[in-house]
Amino acid sequence: MTVSRSSAHLLMCRPEHFAVLYAINPWMDPRSWALDDRVLTAASARQWNTLYRTLAELGATVELVPSVPALPDLVFTANAAVVLNGTALLARFRHPQRQAEEPHFEAAFRALQARGVVHSVMRLPDGVVLEGAGDCVFDQSRDMFWMGYGPRSDRAARAVVQDLFGTEVVALELVDPRFYHMDTALSPLPRGELMYVPSAFTPEGRAEIEARVPRELRIELAAQDANRFAANAVCLGGDILLSRCSEKLSAELAGRGYQVRRTPLDSFLRSGGSAFCLTLALHRRSREAETAWTSAVA
Repeated sequence: MTVSRSSAHLLMCRPEHFAVLYAINPWMDPRSWALDDRVLTAASARQWNTLYRTLAELGATVELVPSVPALPDLVFTANAAVVLNGTALLARFRHPQRQAEEPHFEAAFRALQARGVVHSVMRLPDGVVLEGAGDCVFDQSRDMFWMGYGPRSDRAARAVVQDLFGTEVVALELVDPRFYHMDTALSPLPRGELMYVPSAFTPEGRAEIEARVPRELRIELAAQDANRFAANAVCLGGDILLSRCSEKLSAELAGRGYQVRRTPLDSFLRSGGSAFCLTLALHRRSREAETAWTSAVA
């Protein structure tokens, strides 16, 4: 199933307090940010607003998490939870710098639940770490999750997600510290293609991808596009929103029927995030749930 533009429902957070204040991945350099803080802060606001406006123009409904001082990475709402079929499984963070985000994301989801945007909000079992949709990417065409583990999330979260959502979860170890979340290394496209960074995975992980995705549907990202976080894209129907990509990749995607929309997000790349990281899809439904929903409204 391809998500139509008008059915997209996303969670975002304005970058009112965004900055690079600490380093928990190789992209983060607080010293270089501090040298140009005012310019970079203004740029991050402009870039986020451009992404927000583009999503709205494409028909997406956007909910906002209130920004909070001293929580610069709250803007990366993809890490807030795993959401499917109206159920939100709240994230638990690996690093102390981000753990303070957890109650704010929970409050946001409780508010969404009260309004009927989601119908249930769940917590992970004690001791299990999973950083939301950043490490648990839903593949609509295959009706499954690709889950990353190692740098930020625990492999044990696979069973939790599979049991809760009743959907297959394929867990792949991430081995390149630059691609520390699954959403930086892999992007399922609506028509069945898979963009991914081969070097982010173990040989076993690459073999798993190759076994599940036919060669003609695999789009391997070269270093130039991988380092621009081209895999960290938002897909709305035939539109693919990303920060930047090479002309070669743009042409390949266009040849497959997609429209690439570049919305530069360089300020957020300094923190190791891009378009997908800045959004969380609330509208995802599994194949079974989609069939039931379609029957109910027919």
